[in-house]
Amino acid sequence: MSVVAGTVARMDMVTGIRDAVAGRAAAWDFIRAFAAEWSAAPLTERDGCGAGEIAAAEVRLGLPLPAALKEAYALLGQRPDLTDNHDALRPLAELEVETDERGTALVFRDENQGVCRWGILLADPERAADGGADGTDPDDPPVVVRLDLQDTSEERWEPWLGRVSHCFVEIVLAESVHEPEELTAMLVDDEGEVGEVGEVGDLAAEEGLVRLPFPDYPPGDARPTRWYAGPDLLVRGDSVAYVRARTEEALELFLGPDEEE
Repeated sequence: MSVVAGTVARMDMVTGIRDAVAGRAAAWDFIRAFAAEWSAAPLTERDGCGAGEIAAAEVRLGLPLPAALKEAYALLGQRPDLTDNHDALRPLAELEVETDERGTALVFRDENQGVCRWGILLADPERAADGGADGTDPDDPPVVVRLDLQDTSEERWEPWLGRVSHCFVEIVLAESVHEPEELTAMLVDDEGEVGEVGEVGDLAAEEGLVRLPFPDYPPGDARPTRWYAGPDLLVRGDSVAYVRARTEEALELFLGPDEEE
């Protein structure tokens, strides 16, 4: 799988993320730029779902989809290389509304082994009891996550990211660290074990990487996911650290000859 060469003036990852966090139009611009420089091909009109498909999903579900979710599917709903390398964005025909005593959510993404699923909370009994309004944008609402637990009574919809547009920026970043294989790696510790590598921020600083201004997620987690970037490199740090490079040379230089997988 070849990676399209970037333009001479490559995207500014820090500015792109900062703008993407500030507004959803800039989030879609970031995804377009990221696809052009970090994936097999730039996004085209053929890579999104059509207006008819989106409308059919709304009819089937019996509710309007949030504007940001519709825009996301229209932009990259047919690009599994950007959305499905590890976890999976559901096709429009598989969007589902889940309802139980813990709330009603529109589910649009699944973890690859069924460990959890992501959605948009449509009704929250606890929030309704507190008066309802929370100041979120109904066109770009928060995304929640729900673990699949053996004791289903313990399951809850928990906060993930504050906007759908933020979630799709995270999706393209997170899925990029898994494919293509020749440009990705899990970082290893001093004993050569795959897994958590101390403080990833310290490692990033040593390598001259900068932390991207993306929100920590999930909120309140003891070790939240954070992103770092450098020339031709992305590093994701959470319970396991991953690196993604634009070129094989950049990956080899970062890992060193003794650590490359």
